[in-house]
Amino acid sequence: MSEELEHFLNTSEALEITAAVEHARWAHWQKYLHEQCSALEDGSLVIPSHLVRRWEQQIATPYADLSDQEKNSDRDQAQEYLAALIQAHRESGA
Repeated sequence: MSEELEHFLNTSEALEITAAVEHARWAHWQKYLHEQCSALEDGSLVIPSHLVRRWEQQIATPYADLSDQEKNSDRDQAQEYLAALIQAHRESGA
């Protein structure tokens, strides 16, 4: 990694850009999760058991052991971070 790139990645600008991408990713996931759940009268949400089983299995699986489809999903998410950082680096003129 070049010194210039390493310097940029250690700036508050890079941190804020990454945090914004993370928040968007989290919000998108939460919206999806909430849509899968059943709402109770008190506002609580119940996750269907088949999704709990699937997600618990994914949680327990190291990245290297995921299916190609699951890896591609993670790669798509990682690409969002990289694209945002590349764009910010270009705009910084560094």
